[in-house]
Amino acid sequence: MAEVRAVDSEEQREDAYDVRQTVFVEEQGVDEAIEYDEHEDESVHFVAYDEGEPIGAARLRETEPGLGKVERVAVLESRREEGIGRELMDAVEDEAREQGLTALKLHSQTRAAEFYRRLGYERRGEEFEEAGIPHVEMRKSLE
Repeated sequence: MAEVRAVDSEEQREDAYDVRQTVFVEEQGVDEAIEYDEHEDESVHFVAYDEGEPIGAARLRETEPGLGKVERVAVLESRREEGIGRELMDAVEDEAREQGLTALKLHSQTRAAEFYRRLGYERRGEEFEEAGIPHVEMRKSLE
């Protein structure tokens, strides 16, 4: 079981970036120039740790009143299928509720859409490409 923390130090933020670098840039070939963007400072970042080692990451930001966007959800390949993604999403949703958000949206890679569906997210619209990878928009009410 991982320990998921909302980032409260530069060191923890670097841990989140390290996970994202490994998963998105190195493993999936996402251009580093688009992986890190103008929303980093306005987002709440999360890191999943196992015995002090960062193994997962995510971020949350409010995109319009009451609506949050979950982004950059990543778990190291060697640690997938252990429930870490669910633990990250639980922490993100708890934070969203604390912020008073009433709904969340995300852009899921199509291969991960079933994971989010099991967490209560519903697909919205057609498939689209983001960072060269097929995605779908999904939403969930927090009310």
